[in-house]
Amino acid sequence: MSKLLLLQSPHVTPRIHQYTTFAAISVFSSRPSLTSSISPLRYYPLAFLSNPPSSLLLPHSLSSSSSHYQRRSFSARAFDDSSSPSDTRRQPQQQEAENEKVKEEEEREVLMGKPEDFPSGEFVYEKMNAWKSFIVKLRMLIAFPWERVRKGSVLTMKLRGQISDQLKSRFSSGLSLPQICENFIKAAYDPRVAGIYLHIEPLNCGWGKVEEIRRHVLDFKKSGKFIVSYLPVCGEKEYYLACACDELYAPPSAYFFLYGLTVQASFLGGVFEKVGIEPQVQRIGKYKSAGDQLSRKNISQENYEMLNALLDNIYGNWLDIVSSTKGKKREDIENFINEGVYKVEMMKENGLITDIRYEDEIIYMLKERLGVQKDKSLPRVDYSKYSRVRKWTLGLTGGKDLIAVIRASGSISRVRSPLSVPSSGVIGEQFIEKIRTIRESKKFKAAILRIDSPGGDALASDLMWREIRLLAAVKPVIASMADVAASGGYYMAMGAGVILAENLTLTGSIGVVTAKFNLGKLYDKIGFNKETISRGRFAELLAAEQRSFRPDEAELFAKSAENAYKLFRDKAAFSRSMPVDKIEEVAQGRVWTGKDAASRGLVDAIGGFSRAIAIAKQKANIPHDRQVTIVEISRPSPTLPEILSGIGNSVIGVDRTLKELLQELTFSEGVQARMDGIMFQKLEGAPYTNPAFSLIKDYLSSL
Repeated sequence: MSKLLLLQSPHVTPRIHQYTTFAAISVFSSRPSLTSSISPLRYYPLAFLSNPPSSLLLPHSLSSSSSHYQRRSFSARAFDDSSSPSDTRRQPQQQEAENEKVKEEEEREVLMGKPEDFPSGEFVYEKMNAWKSFIVKLRMLIAFPWERVRKGSVLTMKLRGQISDQLKSRFSSGLSLPQICENFIKAAYDPRVAGIYLHIEPLNCGWGKVEEIRRHVLDFKKSGKFIVSYLPVCGEKEYYLACACDELYAPPSAYFFLYGLTVQASFLGGVFEKVGIEPQVQRIGKYKSAGDQLSRKNISQENYEMLNALLDNIYGNWLDIVSSTKGKKREDIENFINEGVYKVEMMKENGLITDIRYEDEIIYMLKERLGVQKDKSLPRVDYSKYSRVRKWTLGLTGGKDLIAVIRASGSISRVRSPLSVPSSGVIGEQFIEKIRTIRESKKFKAAILRIDSPGGDALASDLMWREIRLLAAVKPVIASMADVAASGGYYMAMGAGVILAENLTLTGSIGVVTAKFNLGKLYDKIGFNKETISRGRFAELLAAEQRSFRPDEAELFAKSAENAYKLFRDKAAFSRSMPVDKIEEVAQGRVWTGKDAASRGLVDAIGGFSRAIAIAKQKANIPHDRQVTIVEISRPSPTLPEILSGIGNSVIGVDRTLKELLQELTFSEGVQARMDGIMFQKLEGAPYTNPAFSLIKDYLSSL
């Protein structure tokens, strides 16, 4: 145990804590970030949602006829999951109810529009006329020095690692999806940019972001400029993006890992058994695998079914897109993958890459194409510098109509913790302030809620959902999903009038898992003891982690979990104008791809950010051909580089060590509306280190 005890400080006496090692999770889906191998755990009071479904209705002042056109039609029947008896005396009432239902559906179609009635938001490249071209050249002459770009330059972008859905300040490192997409649009119209050189390395992001970037590659090609990609290391995700380019090159020693896709689900039941931890799990929803992770040693039938469906969707989409892009049959691509791709020559022989070349040979080729002398350098501008070129300089600024964009990226917490940095996750109280600012401002015609979140604190999610609903009552609100918008992320999206997702966005998920850890055996092994003195029948429900539940405590625990699930499910039914029994069919803790979610009523349409803008214009009665100005409410202010923080060096005492371990797995106090720990190794990248494994590894190695 020496390694475990090293985490303690011998100079400080362990404190008596008000909270206990009651690690509980209310997970409303299967993990979409798909990189963690253990679900975040947290102790929480078992009260989830304080208001019953009837209180979900908006205030009268916000439901007037002037604002009703922005709202989805809701019916109290959405919460009626009981069947009416076949009583002839009730037929008139039943007929009236059916007529009301038909009326509501017709009203919903008129107000919200059918999915096929939504504008596509497809990019249309329009050449500049002589006058606009003159204005742009004039602006370039007076542009800031850092906006100067040599004529005939090649925009070079290296896409590698994590790609954030948030905007980045000038002091922040890493790639930003909004800035990547904006660079494609600017380069299409910039007369100084001759083409794009895309250097693609292994990506650590979800399929939703890859689809968004791929869409912008195809849009850029409409300008007639070239776009060349270079792939030194290539998996399915990288090839999916690169094959959209005009030309695709790889060095002769390139690593190609086109072996197919895998999904993994990890289980801690055996590990906990060895270290003396007994998870007491209460699962609501047959597809909830977070509880399985803690208590089981193998996969459940339901979890296996769900993961197979996700894998079929993603792999099938990959085969369809690649085969159509390369002009081949789907069966040919699948057979080629099944042969085992390990030689670059195989890729060239089958027409999957343009040629085999080193990077210097590609640069030389581009110099010849652009007429650059051999002894001269290829004029290039990199991603970082080009991101600082303003759209105004290129004449791409919008009109007078303003549409606000709020980005919700990362885990959800209610308040900012002392150790968090400004860009860490979604802070509920700050997000609510931004929503209220948009609602109270008359200058914004609509709002787009851009979500890339696996969820988090359920209370924060509910409070934000309420504010989004209030905003949607007076202005159009469009939810646009990136890689993932599930659990608390989907909770937020439900408040919007229209929900958009990419084909492979991981979303939906309605379910609850709560778990209390009995650490009695672990305490015995390490020689730790705790005595509890209490008042009140259930006072020790959250405090006595050194023993199992009593029967009455277990009953209360189960009832509380069931209540939490019903409240969340009913809110989903209300938000989506669906009967409870219909929501129940797509709930049960199941996560869906965007395509499947759309077919089941959880998502209104498939599309990216550009389509969200088009729909926002439609709902705000802005002509589709009129330009609008997008205002980023979440734009970061310039800050110092992110603070490096080390957690764990100040852990005090065995009792606190265990509590800090469990608390580190989440970000805020309360019920957790977050995805559980499915790990898609090949879909999402290598799993990150989890504090639980560090502690357990130290303990096992000391035995």
